[in-house]
Amino acid sequence: MLNFNYHNPTRIYFGKNRLDKVGGEVPKGARVLITYGGGSAKRSGLIDNIREVLEGREVHEFGGIEPNPQYETLMKAAEMVREKDIDFILAVGGGSVIDGTKFVSVAAHYAGDPSDIVKAGRPAAGQVAKQVPFGTVLTLPATGSEMDSAAVISYQGSKYSVMTPLFFPRFSVLDPQLSFTLPAKQVANGVVDAFVHIIELYLTYPVGALIQDRVAEGVLQTLIEVGPTSVAEPENYVARANQEWCAALALSGIVGSGVPQDWATHMIGHELTAKFGLDHAESLAVVLPVMMDVRRDKKHAKLLQYAQRVWGITEGADEEKIDAAIAKTREFFESLGVKTRLSGYGVTADQLPTVLAGLEAQGMTALSETRDLTLDITRTILEKAV
Repeated sequence: MLNFNYHNPTRIYFGKNRLDKVGGEVPKGARVLITYGGGSAKRSGLIDNIREVLEGREVHEFGGIEPNPQYETLMKAAEMVREKDIDFILAVGGGSVIDGTKFVSVAAHYAGDPSDIVKAGRPAAGQVAKQVPFGTVLTLPATGSEMDSAAVISYQGSKYSVMTPLFFPRFSVLDPQLSFTLPAKQVANGVVDAFVHIIELYLTYPVGALIQDRVAEGVLQTLIEVGPTSVAEPENYVARANQEWCAALALSGIVGSGVPQDWATHMIGHELTAKFGLDHAESLAVVLPVMMDVRRDKKHAKLLQYAQRVWGITEGADEEKIDAAIAKTREFFESLGVKTRLSGYGVTADQLPTVLAGLEAQGMTALSETRDLTLDITRTILEKAV
């Protein structure tokens, strides 16, 4: 097991009817900004319910944070934070709203150019003049942003990952009931997203991290078990609760501590989203099966372990087991209604150079846990993904 430091300061309130906990976490007398996305939180009455919990505080709202939150939108929210002298932000939504809120909490009073945070992947030392504390009310289980220190921000046609301990929420309310009204497509995307998050941490090479492997395998098997039910039966509390906790655990740091991490599937997927508008999970579902195949020499031992422990594939030669595991992965995504070929989203081979150019512009030319996934290998992966 590799050396690691672990710290996760986010307080989680999980289960039914936990909105009352927001009132105890947000300081009395605070000037609060509620951030949200396309308006479903407003239409469902959730924002009104939160306003009741925040009674006695000055409450403002900022809606319209997009999927793959745009830098320009977030800077408008940051301006509102300054104008209203906001001293607490409450993100109500899924990963995009939470990611955007994380950025706003730092960018609102950043001493330098906030775009530098995005381009550098972290705030510069000494430039965070003041951070506005924030919490979250999760409505879409997928990204794990409610319990991690990362955000993905869209800027000038590309997606950028930003990481800093400042991005850990003070608290997060995870009530699976708040996700019951989600469209099936978003629920399916959430299952795929959480699944691939675990894979990025698990499917590398052995380092003797036995407990991390077992936790990862448990999360993957749980997603395989409950994912189809969570999609098909939106008010099945057991399925949705397990999906929600799987998504949070995936990036909580527990599985990722002391192990190599890949993230090449995500980096390539981010460019597919930025260039062609695929949902984040759709891009991951396209890239991952091909990534497994093309990189089987680097991931051979863990692919065999994945085949045997996660999918129960014990017969046949090693390569046959790996082939079967890759096929099972693709079949699982497809069973949720998530396509696994670029052609399914109308993307053709002649469009791929724009993805490679975007990766090269961001310096994404030596990806993976072994830092040897070149643009040429990425080209092969993309071509096989069509």
